[in-house]
Amino acid sequence: MRQKGLTGFRAGVFLGLLMLIFMLVILSGCISSPQSAPTTPSVPLTSLLPDAAAPVEMTVTTTIPATTTTLQLIQKPSGPAEYRLTFKTTWSNLTHPTDFPENPHFSGLIGATHKPGIRLWKEGELATKGIEAMAEDGVKPPLSLEIDSLIASGGACTNISGGGVSPSPGIRTLDFTITPECTYVSVVSMIAPSPDWFVGVSGLDLNDNGEWADKIVVELPPYDAGTDLGPTYTSPDEDAENPVAIRKIDYEPLLVDGTVAPMGTFTFMRLDS
Repeated sequence: MRQKGLTGFRAGVFLGLLMLIFMLVILSGCISSPQSAPTTPSVPLTSLLPDAAAPVEMTVTTTIPATTTTLQLIQKPSGPAEYRLTFKTTWSNLTHPTDFPENPHFSGLIGATHKPGIRLWKEGELATKGIEAMAEDGVKPPLSLEIDSLIASGGACTNISGGGVSPSPGIRTLDFTITPECTYVSVVSMIAPSPDWFVGVSGLDLNDNGEWADKIVVELPPYDAGTDLGPTYTSPDEDAENPVAIRKIDYEPLLVDGTVAPMGTFTFMRLDS
């Protein structure tokens, strides 16, 4: 009985050893040949950088605030028009009694039809030599040459010239033609005698929304050309070394009871309407 039991025990031990050896073999194969997980192919670092020889295209989006611009198209008349300028003077010893001179009169009219932005004269700006000669001495040629120069350069179309008024009060008329190319008009006349005073209109537009205006009446305040220092009508010539800008006269002798009355009117009347 003892021999048989020992033999069975040995057989069991032997089988156990075989099982252990078998397990060790299996485990050894797993360690030496592990199953590798899927791998991502390696990519060179330089391939991730942009090609230095190839331009890099970038798209930039800029948002611009929406704005609304209204362009007002100026309607021009279809053809030329004929006008009559009536110069009616009211300057007298009744309207301007202080130091009122003998032989009050106005020099001959002179002006131009011209384009927008052109000025023969303008309040707040220095007088040209032509305006100075007109306002101080009542002579036209220097201003006429300035107008002819504007015509040659394309800024003006017509040189307007007519007689004066003597004595004042009085009336003088002057006819002229105006065209769609030059719808503005400027006209002046010297207050005489005076140091450098004048009346006039600067840049009056006779175009009324594509139609020629039928009638326009303009009051004429007195202006000081700023080129002579004389304080009253018959002051001797005293040229200003440093001329000042053209300005409306608001002082004596034209200032009466706190106001300066107009010297008259310009009436622009269309003749061919």
